[in-house]
Amino acid sequence: MLKENTREKKNFESLIETDEIGRIEDRLNVIDVFLKTEEHFTLEDLISLLKSRGYEYDQEFVKLCLNRSVELGFAQKKTFEGQPPRYEHRHLGKHHDHMICTKCGRIMEFQNDEVEMLQERITAHAGFHILQHKMEIYGLCSRCMAARSDLMPLTSAKTGEEVYIRDVVGGGNAKARLISMGFSPGDRLEIINNDGEGKLIVGRGSSRLALGRGMAENVIVSLGRQREEGESSGPQKRRPLWRFFQDR
Repeated sequence: MLKENTREKKNFESLIETDEIGRIEDRLNVIDVFLKTEEHFTLEDLISLLKSRGYEYDQEFVKLCLNRSVELGFAQKKTFEGQPPRYEHRHLGKHHDHMICTKCGRIMEFQNDEVEMLQERITAHAGFHILQHKMEIYGLCSRCMAARSDLMPLTSAKTGEEVYIRDVVGGGNAKARLISMGFSPGDRLEIINNDGEGKLIVGRGSSRLALGRGMAENVIVSLGRQREEGESSGPQKRRPLWRFFQDR
């Protein structure tokens, strides 16, 4: 990795020598620090890291260096939902995708040959030529999942999740109101929008319902449905990815 970084730094220097911006040495300091850290940086993150290494550069200068690094193919600029723009080291000839935790913001890289080959087969079948692609999977990381309770109020469910009603609680009027709206134990709900403020929008069957946060606190849900009596709890045979897409 050290040899690769040294080679890339020299490559970067040769490409910016003809720039009219100047400050070659300072720009090399920025790219050197950037290349040595394999993380997803915000602009502010990199400025802080530079300061810890003894470099005091203003935000506009660091931003100029990062943008030039993107233009020349040494960095990639990523924009994940709900997060500020981030930059990562671009390794030529290598591709990876991302899993993003919507609770703690953790970003995890992954690479899967089976997924890559499946994408190539799907596009080839359609006569489509891939220029570039990305996969971003949003959800909860293992650490955030471990911190969650098996049962939780509907207000704690995340946008995009499917949950199952376990119980309807609260005072007589509130409970009766929820039951009259059709919220019953065992029902599956799709969380369409829960931004932490205002009403929750949920899908139940073919209907979309708006529910105030106070009322939603009275609906107790879990992520998995309860198995019917006699239903096997053993592991199910996993379908290969190509079969999954063919069946849809």
